[in-house]
Amino acid sequence: MGKSSKDKRDAYYRLAKEQNWRARSAFKLIQLDEQFDLFSYQQPTSCTRVVDLCAAPGSWSQVLSRVLIRGESFGRRAWMEKMSKLVTAVKASSEQTQHSSTALSQDMEELEISEDEKPKLQPRPNVKIVAIDLQPMAPLEGIIQLQADITHPSTVGRMLAALNPEKAEEEFELVDLVISDGAPDVTGLHDLDIHIQSQLLYSALTLAIRVLRPGGKFVAKIFRGKDVDLIYAQLKLLFKRVHIAKPRSSRASSIEAFVVCEDYTPIPGWSPALGRPVNVPEQIPAMMDEEIRQLPEQTRTIREDGVVELTFPRREADNLQRHKRWVAPFLACGDLDSWDADATYKLPEGHVSLDPVQPPTAPPYKDAIERKRQEGGMYGKTKKTNQAQIVTQPW
Repeated sequence: MGKSSKDKRDAYYRLAKEQNWRARSAFKLIQLDEQFDLFSYQQPTSCTRVVDLCAAPGSWSQVLSRVLIRGESFGRRAWMEKMSKLVTAVKASSEQTQHSSTALSQDMEELEISEDEKPKLQPRPNVKIVAIDLQPMAPLEGIIQLQADITHPSTVGRMLAALNPEKAEEEFELVDLVISDGAPDVTGLHDLDIHIQSQLLYSALTLAIRVLRPGGKFVAKIFRGKDVDLIYAQLKLLFKRVHIAKPRSSRASSIEAFVVCEDYTPIPGWSPALGRPVNVPEQIPAMMDEEIRQLPEQTRTIREDGVVELTFPRREADNLQRHKRWVAPFLACGDLDSWDADATYKLPEGHVSLDPVQPPTAPPYKDAIERKRQEGGMYGKTKKTNQAQIVTQPW
């Protein structure tokens, strides 16, 4: 598929190159921020310390760098800042003098023109962003990069050392936000893909719990399937609010979505470890509701035939609580007036397709392409045989 056909098929693919993003997935994080205010400016919940898991090729890290380090605004946040400045300026001018309706409309036009100028950047102090991925990634401004496997136990120590260099473990500063846009190479078998993705999410959650501060946020990609509500129920034990979000830049034909967990609440006496699922209720038997605790351990009932029947109300209620399923609320992110990722758009006259902002540094298909070239072509075509070297064999 050529560049022109991709530009027609996906508007976000074209916009990403026009707006200097490394990948179209940058719009997903921007739209999630519009809905959930991930990069909050308000104190004391201001977002300044972030960990980006499965970061390559770096589009989400690029958004973090431009928003937190450079102080830029995108999407709805930029529009709200512009409108708030406009309203403030109009109120100030109306308080000073009494304008007629005609003069006021002229002032509004002048203010709108002035707001089109380049806004002042507002970088945040003490920002620290760590990006982790198994693949190498081109450098970004202010981003600390680690080439590591998030499913390996040694990654936890390397991540903590990158976040808090030259500090003791008791003095570690926790992070405000952990994001993960990682996904496995899909096979087309939905059940298998959903299982592998859930294990990747568990690994990302395990790393997030080790560095996330109380009240922090966690965002990760998830594949929606038949039993995915069990994962939501487990996340609900660690976070007060859990939502499933579908950005408009994510294709509706895809089963991907993003789980947005807010207000992290640590569980006393429990620490997860890589290599096993986060099965919180089984690892902490003390996590029972007060109503379950008040139930009797066992009851005895004598039937009419004289047989003593034993029942265990607390155990039955506890088992019911352990297997309780919970469905997270679903939210669609992004303005309905924006582009549709599944639609095909006509390109303007004279459109020139742009090259990607950042070509792949070490793509996994690089070896396969080199082998095909050596064998005679990109598409498996064989080299032309010299007719002089052909020797006919006699019958």
